[in-house]
Amino acid sequence: MIRLSAFIITHNEEKNIRACLESIKWVSEIVVVDDNSNDDTINICNEYTDRIFKEEWKGYSRQKQSALDKTTGEWVLNLDADERLTPELRLEIEDILAYKERLKDGYLIPFKSYFGGKWIKHGGWYPDYHLRLFRREKGRFGNEEVHEGVKIEGSIGYLKNPINHYTYNSISDFIKRMDLYTSLFAEDRYKKGKKAKWEQLIFRPPFTFFKMFFLQRGMLDGYYGFLLAILYSYYTFLKYAKLGEMGRT
Repeated sequence: MIRLSAFIITHNEEKNIRACLESIKWVSEIVVVDDNSNDDTINICNEYTDRIFKEEWKGYSRQKQSALDKTTGEWVLNLDADERLTPELRLEIEDILAYKERLKDGYLIPFKSYFGGKWIKHGGWYPDYHLRLFRREKGRFGNEEVHEGVKIEGSIGYLKNPINHYTYNSISDFIKRMDLYTSLFAEDRYKKGKKAKWEQLIFRPPFTFFKMFFLQRGMLDGYYGFLLAILYSYYTFLKYAKLGEMGRT
């Protein structure tokens, strides 16, 4: 069996981390890089691994790269604290890693995401594939401030079974993180010399709603489909409004 490491970055995740770690306690190694949590996160992590490192926050991509650098397995699995491997996905991963000659260099995994405890099936939320399983030597994170992702040098395949993602707990939770993520987006684009255009402020928010609610059939999720289409259209407006604000200061 190929040695598989899992890595996670954390900050005050006592509500989420135990369920996450329970779902991956079968792997050969778990690496946690923690940004100075002041709740019970570290104590919980100590029950599952002694590979815990405390580091100041460097941004999502650099923090994850730091965690990846500390793994020792030939293959690695990346999870966030609010994500869980399903038992079916565990079996699928074990089956794939048992046959070295058939392996790709990385695998995209579907996400089954929840808002306020409800599985959101439409609006672009499912299946939402992310590259989370890969050969350690083939993967590296970029420098994105938000929506970070690993880049793979090599072949990529798809897995069938999902990661359960317990994302936003409530509207307030969404709004709180929306303020952070839109600021990170604007800062990242501004550093790259990008400027906001008035067309982006006028047309992108309503198109986001139209795409999620109609084209991606968010309407089939009823109240939650409508709610998320509204929230993400506002999210889109804030991204470019903040970028425009930076260009005027």
